[in-house]
Amino acid sequence: MRLFHVSEESDIDVFEPRIPTRKDLDQSKGLVWAIEERCLPNFLTPRDCPRVCYHVGCETTDLHKQMYLSSELHSHVVVIEQKWFEVMKNTTLTIYEFDPAAFFLQDENAGYYVSESTVVPIAKWEVRDLFQELSSRGVDVRIVHDLWRIYDAIQHTTFHWSMCRMRNAEPRLREE
Repeated sequence: MRLFHVSEESDIDVFEPRIPTRKDLDQSKGLVWAIEERCLPNFLTPRDCPRVCYHVGCETTDLHKQMYLSSELHSHVVVIEQKWFEVMKNTTLTIYEFDPAAFFLQDENAGYYVSESTVVPIAKWEVRDLFQELSSRGVDVRIVHDLWRIYDAIQHTTFHWSMCRMRNAEPRLREE
């Protein structure tokens, strides 16, 4: 298993545990967060970019695949808002790789792993073309005006899904 951390900062030498901002987690223990490789595409966007991501799991039905995938070539989709297209084109990310020995599973569906210890990356590299990186990983990137439609729909499917930074999404469009 490979674990990663994605950042717009390129000069992190040591990752120190931080108290989580999520209220559903123990606020007395600092954590270093990592993502497993199958969910890495969910983080190959600018940090603050709202996005809905989903991918095929072993329980994903053929009906849901037909409804939400553009072809059999793609099993992972990242959906962003139109206004983030240019930002994403001009963002460089650094991917840090960690030794998984110090980490334990925090959320299987989202692919999150955490460590309560200081972590030093074992490798790092830059990604300058996020769209190309996602494409090379077989990810279908979709650009939409209304992220809330897919946000509402995908939660009721058999896909593995993740919604990130939705607080930054455009307000919901009124249904006519």
